[in-house]
Amino acid sequence: MIIEENYSLSELLSLKGRTAVITGAGGALGRVFAETLAELGASLCLVDRDAEALKNVALAVSSVWPVDILEIVIDLVENVDRNFIFTECAKKLSPPHILVNNAAFVGSSNLQGWAVPFLEQSITTWKQAMDVNLTSVFELSQLFCRQLTEEQQGSIINIASIYGLLGPHMSFYEGTSMGNPAAYAASKGGVIQLTRWLATVLGPEVRVNSITPGGIERNQPAAFVEKYVASTPLGRMGREHDLKGGLAFLASDASRWVTGSNLVIDGGFSAW
Repeated sequence: MIIEENYSLSELLSLKGRTAVITGAGGALGRVFAETLAELGASLCLVDRDAEALKNVALAVSSVWPVDILEIVIDLVENVDRNFIFTECAKKLSPPHILVNNAAFVGSSNLQGWAVPFLEQSITTWKQAMDVNLTSVFELSQLFCRQLTEEQQGSIINIASIYGLLGPHMSFYEGTSMGNPAAYAASKGGVIQLTRWLATVLGPEVRVNSITPGGIERNQPAAFVEKYVASTPLGRMGREHDLKGGLAFLASDASRWVTGSNLVIDGGFSAW
């Protein structure tokens, strides 16, 4: 597909006529991602294991943006037919153009042997986290590519983490009940490298990029927040809406010559 060089910025950002699949759509980031792509005109296939959360996001988005929305309740932890996501999307909306791999266990997830001291971290939970955080990104990207038609230009956006780039400052966690799971860091580092690998293998038909958010403020203990903010040049932790611009850029033709990139959105945390 050849894109004329005189397209306006609004035309480049438009996602009208395109369909986006967002995993983990019932969470805080997933909701913002859904709002962002709906605002640009995309139809949405929202995927999450929490049916109620998914319904709330769909209702909130549809109340503002007149786009088609399909809700698919699937637990990616379970041994499920993940291809169901894409066959349903193609059948009820259209073959997908955009895939946002957002579903993941995060540092605050309530798992046994997860956000605890290293010697107490569970190998069972490690394997479970790797399956959701990394293996599902591989499988869903593979299934997404099989659904693309020859005329489509696909965009895969993988959501990584600052801890996929950097080791944790464990002093930030002192005096709190918080922890930093090894499996989270390892899986998110894997997401960034898998992004590079996929970009070189799937181009030029599919662009593959990742977004690496810094710490998002979610009612963490004041002691943690204070130390994190002191290490961030822009003087605050992130908010979910800070990622809207990056997602819009990578999902749309505004980034049509961008692939294999990792967009770090961290307030400068990694710049020290």
